[in-house]
Amino acid sequence: METGFTKWIIVITVVLCCLLELIDTSIVNVALTQMMGNLSATQQEVTWVIASYGIANVIVIPMTGFLAEQFGRRNYYFASVVIFTIASMACGQSTNIWELVAFRFIQGIGGGALMATSQAILIDTFPPKQLPIGQALFGMGVIIGPTIGPTLGGYIVDSNLGWPWIFYVNVPVGILAAIFTILFIRDPERIKNAVPRPLREIDWAGIGLLVLGVGSLQLVLEQGESEDWFESTYINTFAVLAAVGILGFIWRELTARQPIVDLRVLGRSRNLAVGAVLSFVLGFGMFASVFIFPIFTQRILGFSAAQTGLMLLPGALASGFMMPVIGRMLQAGVPQKVMIPVGFSIFFIFTFWMSRIISPAAGTDDFFWPLMVRGLGMGLIFLPITTMSLAGLKGKDAGQAAGLTGMIRQLGGSFGVAIVGTYLERSIAQNRISPLAHISLYDNATVQRIQAFTQNFLSRGFPLEQAQKQAYAALEGILMKQVSIITYSQVFTMIGLFFVVCLPLVLLIKRVKITGKISMDAH
Repeated sequence: METGFTKWIIVITVVLCCLLELIDTSIVNVALTQMMGNLSATQQEVTWVIASYGIANVIVIPMTGFLAEQFGRRNYYFASVVIFTIASMACGQSTNIWELVAFRFIQGIGGGALMATSQAILIDTFPPKQLPIGQALFGMGVIIGPTIGPTLGGYIVDSNLGWPWIFYVNVPVGILAAIFTILFIRDPERIKNAVPRPLREIDWAGIGLLVLGVGSLQLVLEQGESEDWFESTYINTFAVLAAVGILGFIWRELTARQPIVDLRVLGRSRNLAVGAVLSFVLGFGMFASVFIFPIFTQRILGFSAAQTGLMLLPGALASGFMMPVIGRMLQAGVPQKVMIPVGFSIFFIFTFWMSRIISPAAGTDDFFWPLMVRGLGMGLIFLPITTMSLAGLKGKDAGQAAGLTGMIRQLGGSFGVAIVGTYLERSIAQNRISPLAHISLYDNATVQRIQAFTQNFLSRGFPLEQAQKQAYAALEGILMKQVSIITYSQVFTMIGLFFVVCLPLVLLIKRVKITGKISMDAH
């Protein structure tokens, strides 16, 4: 266990690394249009800039425990920071779309190690009784990172710095994190004394099945909507590969003598198994809500990316600053079994509130308090789930557990974005049918509205025929705006109901007692 100045420098290092990793999951989204223009890419091609990073992330995250044991945790962490930083610079220097996609994949390989390894470092840095505080500081990065991404990206794009700067901003922070890693992070004795596995004893079959299964699943989730899901042979093929790979991976890891990812740790801790499922729910809600809100504000309300990011920022900062408070509550003995349902309920209040206030006239003030409520709910969910999942696990098991929960949270976010995006596009088309019954050239209100629009365009100097066309287009615009608002409201309701449905899982949690020696009844 580290003490004093060194302990807090280590905390700063791992939080910086987590921010780097999570900011880059969302910062690219606001610059895609500019990339399309500068790199002569189609909309389909530019989506691979996001997909390649996510695929690399979700493949590497569950292997971080093994890689840290194999190469030494400090060495692996340092190498990951360096890979991430160099790849960030290379991304900014890319001259065509596929070059950028390749460097984003390499960046994702480096970034995938940062979150799970950071958690393992914190477990060994803080004594058991102080672990909630360490995890709280880690949680600040996890909650704030995805929200800062669009804010920072929007500022860079709106200030005309150019899309390469969304990657260049990583470089000074990455250099600082690499220096801190070399100077202050040390391997625990068990890793120092560990003998690396010979190449012939490494679970190559497990690695191959992990890459095939989880990589294919992430690809399906990232590209499914643009390919019309299972209407596409391409998506069907990778869906089959995902099913075969994941089932084969589970079988292999449960039967291998030295698995690359020790799934048996889930059987040794009920709370970890429950925490893994709750991490999926957390990822679903956290990423889906951050995904849907900017789409609504920019498409319907006409806000810029920077404006949207600034609206999200106070709630994320509030959640981050609350983390130490929640950590103190856990130290004081407030049980996770109480805090998690409260967090779920608060998050449901956020979604219900959002579904009611969405309107064409909504402004920044209308969203301030609901987003603050979201931040409070996220804080009360993330930290209790993390401490409950990892408490009582030590050494190799802690590293494996951190990697598993990180991967599952990431997959939860991917599922959330994919499901919400698909629901949004398809429900808008379905919801459009109902109002059409009330819009007819035989309906007096409709005729009067069209005539009013036509007169308005005539007064602006349009010829009669063009004014009538513009009037119909204006009516269509109003219709689609109303239909979209109804659909966005349904999406928020759907996310909230998903949390309510999953709430009974909390009953399976066994009490985690945080004392000088963390004990866990689930063992």
